[in-house]
Amino acid sequence: MTLIRRIYLYLFSFIGLVLIVIGCVELVNLGLKAFLFTAADQYYAYPAAPVPQDKNSTTTIVAGPSDAQMKEYQNTQTKSNREGEAANALAMIIVGVPLYYYHWRVIQKDKNIEKSA
Repeated sequence: MTLIRRIYLYLFSFIGLVLIVIGCVELVNLGLKAFLFTAADQYYAYPAAPVPQDKNSTTTIVAGPSDAQMKEYQNTQTKSNREGEAANALAMIIVGVPLYYYHWRVIQKDKNIEKSA
């Protein structure tokens, strides 16, 4: 087996393995945040400062979202973030497994051919 081919096969096997590891780490991270450390991915909005109102002013102040609306928005945003993280992790695993498996299998086949020759 030529040196360049060997480097190519080991490099792409390594890249596939790294993708698998990163994807698995992200899934474990997601699981920990969802079930054990539930406050880890909550985001808190800084309350808006009250706007002073002039007695002679004709402008109306529009009220911000209620606490229930903010809570619903945060829950929706958290769910969306988790789904995005899960999709990213699964994509890495789905790409990494065949990449690693194919190149590692070729390496093993070439080793067996070299041993028998």
